[in-house]
Amino acid sequence: MGKIAFVFSGQGDQHPGMGREFAEKYPAAAEVFAMCDRLRPGTSSQCFEGTEEELKETKNTQPCLFAFELAAAMVLHRKGITPDFAAGFSLGEVAAAAYSGIFDYEMGFRLVCRRGELMQREAEKFDTMMAAVVKLTAEQVEEICQQFTDVYPVNYNAPGQIAVSGLSAQMADFKEEVKKAGGRVIPLKVKGAFHSPFMKEAARAFEDELANVQFGQGNITLYSNLTSEPYTEDVVHLLSEQICSPVQWEKIIRNMAAQGADTFIEIGPGKTLVNLIKRISPEATVHTVTEYLAEVETC
Repeated sequence: MGKIAFVFSGQGDQHPGMGREFAEKYPAAAEVFAMCDRLRPGTSSQCFEGTEEELKETKNTQPCLFAFELAAAMVLHRKGITPDFAAGFSLGEVAAAAYSGIFDYEMGFRLVCRRGELMQREAEKFDTMMAAVVKLTAEQVEEICQQFTDVYPVNYNAPGQIAVSGLSAQMADFKEEVKKAGGRVIPLKVKGAFHSPFMKEAARAFEDELANVQFGQGNITLYSNLTSEPYTEDVVHLLSEQICSPVQWEKIIRNMAAQGADTFIEIGPGKTLVNLIKRISPEATVHTVTEYLAEVETC
């Protein structure tokens, strides 16, 4: 029998109203939102009633997505559905670490709030953006990035899809080079050049935050964005350095599949990771958390 992996979403899948139905229907979700409201008043109302523009602000996106993701994971947990493996895309790694027992839920939420603030602070220093490049290999994207001083390959999402971060002023020319090579550039719904050298100061500041945290051993095998391998004891390095380093998502999924994961449940409000996993591991069974709960509840 195969194994289950929970994969926690990153920025970009947020949308107005996310989490409302979960909080209304499931006590486990309502408890998580109540905890987040106690630590950061207004979090649930921001999820349920905030505008798209408000939710795009990194200082809001990260705590709101964490709240939704932990709430969804706890709903599954209460129903006896637990994973063998976990991973999270960018900020989703903080939610995955909390769920996995690396630190408690309150500490995870405090950390993601601080992470969002630090990353937004750095993003506001520069006019930057992120975009997905499709229809080219990773090597082709890397070669094109080398033609520019401030455009970097940052998220290795799936075969034929690499995200880049860079100065907005260089993106028009970058787009032309990608087009010449047969690819296409799709702007992403984030405000900042995440997982690039533009985030080095945020990474160092977050490292200082993590230095005072007590970490647990964890009770689920958690995979790192930075290394694509299971977590080691160096949690501070893994969680801080990933802020300014590429996300090795394709390798993470391949590594989990090699260890027996054949069912992936996306813990988040969208289906970005589901779509990526279909391209990385076509033989795997993939679900959004909403779809999976619907199946479980009709059985």
